[in-house]
Amino acid sequence: MSFAMAAMAQTSTSTTYTTDSNLPVVGLASTETAQVNVVNLAPASSSGTAASCTGTIAFYNSTGSAIGSATSFTVGSGQILSASPAFSRVGVSGTRTSIRSVITVNETSGSGVPCALASSLETFDTSGGITHVHIDQGGFGGHSAAGGSVSHNSDNAAGKVWGIHNCEPAFERPQPAEAAAARIGCPTGLGFRP
Repeated sequence: MSFAMAAMAQTSTSTTYTTDSNLPVVGLASTETAQVNVVNLAPASSSGTAASCTGTIAFYNSTGSAIGSATSFTVGSGQILSASPAFSRVGVSGTRTSIRSVITVNETSGSGVPCALASSLETFDTSGGITHVHIDQGGFGGHSAAGGSVSHNSDNAAGKVWGIHNCEPAFERPQPAEAAAARIGCPTGLGFRP
């Protein structure tokens, strides 16, 4: 009696796909820089697979046209990458415009590679580095438990949060010392309100 054994090959299929995250539209003045930051918050897997997120960051002007080329990224566990378009490349003739940014993450189902991307969008004074707006997007897609929020840098000793929410056209007061220490400033033409 003879037995024929057939080995069955088991194949696994993986699908590569992309996920987009559209960050909020922000106003940008000619004296400001916009910056998108991404960080991979995933640790290595329990089997030792290193965490890695890959994708692109793209910026678009108010007409929907791409501002330059998208910035590619690959970030490991705890690594941060930042991308900024130069205002001169935004494609406006005035001193202020609106821009938006899109983060695209490339993923492969069943790969077992941990990726928990969090992102933020900020605008700051190009010459002085003072932050005007900081928007925390938190987790990307379903990959992180972090939520999104808007923040305005740090608190002073009294617990007051200084930030762009303290700026209004009607107030011409100088910047309080607490706000200066937190490196928060009002855009040109705006002053701090109490």
